[in-house]
Amino acid sequence: MTGVLPSIDAAKAQAKALRASLIASGQEVSHSQSLELIAKSLGFRDWNTLHAKIGNAPRPPVALGQIVEGRYLKQPFVAEVLGITQLSDGRYSVVLHLAEAVDVVSFDSFSNFRQRITKIVGPDGRSFDRTSDGAAHLEIRL
Repeated sequence: MTGVLPSIDAAKAQAKALRASLIASGQEVSHSQSLELIAKSLGFRDWNTLHAKIGNAPRPPVALGQIVEGRYLKQPFVAEVLGITQLSDGRYSVVLHLAEAVDVVSFDSFSNFRQRITKIVGPDGRSFDRTSDGAAHLEIRL
């Protein structure tokens, strides 16, 4: 299993939506059957296995498609989350597309604008790399 798992509530909501869709198409399924189908679609043997994995996993700081605010190299931004991958417990690779490019150079005579950012962040939404004064390169407001 790669990528980020949904929360328990999100997985239950997916099962509820799946059940409603199947019932609308004439296939009668119980809520527990739809939970099992969601678990299998995520690569797990059954709902109990998925529930145990989700319950023990650290929560990712952001979700795919989410609009977030924060600071990149001390400059404010608004961005869409284009990608998130869990690298290990508490470490996530996040890809952001900024609504407006930010200048990543602090010199008055030179500019370098960036609109797409890929960084490794912790569960607090802060990158591990720091500027010379100790500020995180990327800070996503959670």
